[in-house]
Amino acid sequence: MIRNFFKVAYRNLVRNKGFSAINITGLAVGMAAAILIFMWIYDEQSYDGFHQKKDRIYEVWNRVALQGKVTCWNTVSAPTARALEKDLPEIERTVRADSYGNLLFSVGEKKIVKSGMVVDTGFLQMFSFPMLKGNPLTALNDVHSVVLTETTAKSLFGNEDAIGKIIRIENKDNYTVTGVVKDPPTNTRFQFDYLLPWSYIKYGEGQDYGWNDNSTPTYVLLKPNVTPAVINRKVKDLRQHYSDDAKAMKWELFIYPLERWRLYSSFTNGMEDNGGRSTFVKIFSIIAGLILLIACINFMNLSTARSEKRAKEVGIRKVVGAQKSTLIGQFIGESVFIAFLAGMVAIIIVLISLPAYNQLTDKKLSLNYGNIYTWMAFIGFILFTGLLAGSFPAFFLSSFQPVKVLKGTFKKANALVTPRKVLVVLQFTSAIVLIICTIIVKQQIDYARNRETGYNKDNLVYMFMTGTIPKNYTLIKNELLESGVARSITKTNSPLTERWSNGWGQDWEGKDPNDKTTFDRYLSDEGLGVTAGLQFVQGRDLDLKKFPTDSTGLIINESALKVMKFKDPIGKVVSDLGINWHIVGVIKDFILTSPYEPTRPILICGAKSNFMTFQVIQIKLNGNNSTAKNLAKAETIFRKYNPEYPFEYKFVDDAYAQKFDNEKRQGTLAALFAGLTIFISCLGLFGLAAYMAENRIREIGVRKVLGASITGITTLLSKDFVKLVIISFIIAAPLSYWCMDKWLQSYEYRVSIQWWVFALACCLSVAIAILTVSYQAIRAAMANPVESLRKE
Repeated sequence: MIRNFFKVAYRNLVRNKGFSAINITGLAVGMAAAILIFMWIYDEQSYDGFHQKKDRIYEVWNRVALQGKVTCWNTVSAPTARALEKDLPEIERTVRADSYGNLLFSVGEKKIVKSGMVVDTGFLQMFSFPMLKGNPLTALNDVHSVVLTETTAKSLFGNEDAIGKIIRIENKDNYTVTGVVKDPPTNTRFQFDYLLPWSYIKYGEGQDYGWNDNSTPTYVLLKPNVTPAVINRKVKDLRQHYSDDAKAMKWELFIYPLERWRLYSSFTNGMEDNGGRSTFVKIFSIIAGLILLIACINFMNLSTARSEKRAKEVGIRKVVGAQKSTLIGQFIGESVFIAFLAGMVAIIIVLISLPAYNQLTDKKLSLNYGNIYTWMAFIGFILFTGLLAGSFPAFFLSSFQPVKVLKGTFKKANALVTPRKVLVVLQFTSAIVLIICTIIVKQQIDYARNRETGYNKDNLVYMFMTGTIPKNYTLIKNELLESGVARSITKTNSPLTERWSNGWGQDWEGKDPNDKTTFDRYLSDEGLGVTAGLQFVQGRDLDLKKFPTDSTGLIINESALKVMKFKDPIGKVVSDLGINWHIVGVIKDFILTSPYEPTRPILICGAKSNFMTFQVIQIKLNGNNSTAKNLAKAETIFRKYNPEYPFEYKFVDDAYAQKFDNEKRQGTLAALFAGLTIFISCLGLFGLAAYMAENRIREIGVRKVLGASITGITTLLSKDFVKLVIISFIIAAPLSYWCMDKWLQSYEYRVSIQWWVFALACCLSVAIAILTVSYQAIRAAMANPVESLRKE
């Protein structure tokens, strides 16, 4: 019997090649899109899920009330780790692990620059990064030990055994390779080329302030059978026992489980709000389900559109004794067979599109062919798709009554509401929602991109102060200026587009004792205003040549001036972390962090800062020369004074543009999914148009005999579909407004939703529908009435 099912299915496919091609294409595209989305979802949900002790690993978080709101963040004071091990016997191990910048590794004449992490000795015992060589229990015990990834070890030593080899780091100290680990997978927050002991940290920005610093990522491993609730009760007030400042501000600590790091690390007023990346996972899950459902709806529509040709087959089978269950099994078997063929095509589509999809999503997704679970999931996916797509046609076709079928009176072509119409409305509702979302996401990106940054990004580049650059900074600066490469140069603690330091507790004349404003901190030696094109509204730029006391000078922005409420700020003193800064200038607000948020109060401190260090050179290139010429000369100068390191730079406008990457990715994905949904929906409309034309073929013939024009008949057939699309728009408009309004609420600096977006979406969807059905409508209108009426 099963063999007969497949034989009938194969004959139907071959007999109706065009119909079969449309059916398989629609299913294949829908399945391919769903597979790609599900791969992305799986990658997101599997982050750091490979650690063997994942159920007992937690991250330590801070919580404190600031400016009327309870704020949470996932870094704490450096001494917290040892205090937790000392005071809480329920904790098996505590580890600090922080990303570290690029370091120069030298082995003989071979030199490479790698980025990695500084970690406590128990890092490799807490987290499951498999060691290829070395002992994870002792690999990081020595202060001059280093653990390399497999790729880094090969880069330095080729195929030689790296264990015991000596590496010179930063041309300063020798370190012994004590371990080699597998390269970290892409789905982990810990990305590194090397691991160095925590003792490697050269105390700089905030790191030497003990309990007053809050920048150290800290992780705990609970003992078996210890619940996080027990730890949270004990750890809540731990910091207050060690710090008077924490006691005064009622600082709290709590632990957060590994399984929620990637998707749920979002808090509002001190409480987890189920936001973060989990929102995107939910949205993508819904989109994947909709695309697959729409593809299955096409199959249903196209199958039932051919119902007249299969109806007589059903009638004859029932007359000769076929049971309804047998017919249902046959039709579902046919749909599973078609789903299998579509699945094969879908896999090809996935393989072809995967490189571009990885680039779009900034991931490294791949299909694991050697994993039996991959094939089981794929087979299950095909069966599910086949059952979903074939269920309605199977029950619909098997329900025909033989008497009515053989008399030709079984159809109800003019019913006001039919399952097919409902399904098409669902299709176009989804498509219109995605069209509207795509337009609004693009508006939001453009709105933020066109926002005034407050500085001039043109010809502005920055590079990190590696190697001997700090020692030779003055020589490099003078030669860049004298050679005409640069117009101005300054050094800062961070790039102009990033915030690396912030804090509260500053003091000034007339300050409200209850004021707990958090200020962003920025460090500059001199000339930042002219280099970055900052706009001064009062005072001047820092200038150490004319004003040596500018080493304790301070530039504030307008937001900071509003907080301090100075009528005449120039010369006023602001105390911060033990230094009295005198204000020399006030600048207009500029965007230091996110272009989607209001600007924050900023303190630009002079060179005497003892809590920030110079790490970046900002260079304003000479606009009279070509960029290529400027960079070529600059490379020669930097190689002269810093020969061990590669000449690496970044344009500020490129760094600023990266702030829009996440939203651009969302917009592109929304546009892609909208396009796929429209394409698949058009196939559904095509199927319904064929169904309607087939059911009204005799009516059309009679109308033509009575003098109806081709235009009139085309309009008659098309208006039903336009009605369906308008109904879809009526449903989609409020739904998409609600979704996008909720999405925009996450941005303080956001666009307002305009009415024309909905009008444009409606016009586009109607136009697409008309273009889709016009072929079938015109084809039916131009048919010879003799052919349709000869049997009457």
